[in-house]
Amino acid sequence: MIATLFQYDFIRNTFIVGLVIGIVAPLLGSFIVVRKLSLMADALSHVTLAGIAVSLFLSKTYVPLVALNPLYLGFGFATAGSLLMEKLRSVYKHFEELAIPIIMSAGMGFSVIFISLANGFNTDLFSYLFGSVSAVSRNDMYTIVAIATFVFIIILLLYKELFLLSFDEEYAKVSGIRAKAFDIIFMVLVALVIASSMRIVGILLVSSLMTLPVAAAIRIAKGFKQTIIIAIIFGEISVIVGLVSAYYLDLAPGGAIVLLSVIILILTMLYQKIRLRVILSKRGEENGIISE
Repeated sequence: MIATLFQYDFIRNTFIVGLVIGIVAPLLGSFIVVRKLSLMADALSHVTLAGIAVSLFLSKTYVPLVALNPLYLGFGFATAGSLLMEKLRSVYKHFEELAIPIIMSAGMGFSVIFISLANGFNTDLFSYLFGSVSAVSRNDMYTIVAIATFVFIIILLLYKELFLLSFDEEYAKVSGIRAKAFDIIFMVLVALVIASSMRIVGILLVSSLMTLPVAAAIRIAKGFKQTIIIAIIFGEISVIVGLVSAYYLDLAPGGAIVLLSVIILILTMLYQKIRLRVILSKRGEENGIISE
C-alpha cells in the first residue's frame, strides 16, 4: 500500500518536504520554547498569510503576475514581519511581549483585506491555510529544501551562541556575544521555517509543529540536546503518519499532523505520570524494607 503511494511525483515531493520540515521545525522550536516565544510563531504565520493573500490578489489582478509563486511573497512578508517584530521588542523594552500581538494583528488585517480583494477563499488559499498533500510542486520542493537546509546549517554554526542567549542572555552579553544581531538572525530563521512549512502543515497550524513535539519531548528528555533529538523524532512521526493518513482518508494534512502531535504529547504525559508512580512505589518499598 505504501509502495503504491510513492508512484506519484507530487506525493514524493510532499514527503521529501515533510521529512525536511519535520527536522527543522522542532529543531528551531526547541529554542523558541526555551526563550518563551511560542506565540511568535503564530504571529509570523499570520504575516505569512498576508503575503500569500497579496500574491493571490496580484496574480488575479495583473496578467504578467499570474505565474507568481505565492511562496516567494510568503517568505518576504514573514522575513519583514520578523525584523519588524524584533524592532518593536526594542521599542517596548519593558513590554516586549506587545510586539507579538501587534504583528499578529497587522498580519490578520492585511490578510482579511487582500483575501476580500481576491474575491474571498478559493482552493489555492485553503491549501495554504490547512496544507495539502497534492500542492507541493517540484519547484516548491527545491525552494523549501534549500531554505530548510540553509536554516539547519545556520543553527549548527550558531548553536553555542543561540544556546547561551536562550538560557542566560545576560551571561551571553557579558561573554561578548552580540545579542541584538543574533536575535535578528534567529527571528529571520523562524520566519523562513514558518513560510517553508505552510505547504505541508498549513499557515494556521504551522506553529503547532514547532511547539507540540518540543512540549512532548520536554516531558521525557534529560537535557536540551536530548530534547531537540526527541522533538525531531516526534516531529517526523507526526509528519509521516499524518501525511499517509491525510492521503488515504482524504483529510487536510495540517490537521492530521497536528492531531498526531497532540496524541504524542498526551502519551508522553501519561508515560511520565506512570513512571513517577513506579518510582514513588519503589521508594516506598525501599523505605519499608529499611524501617524493618
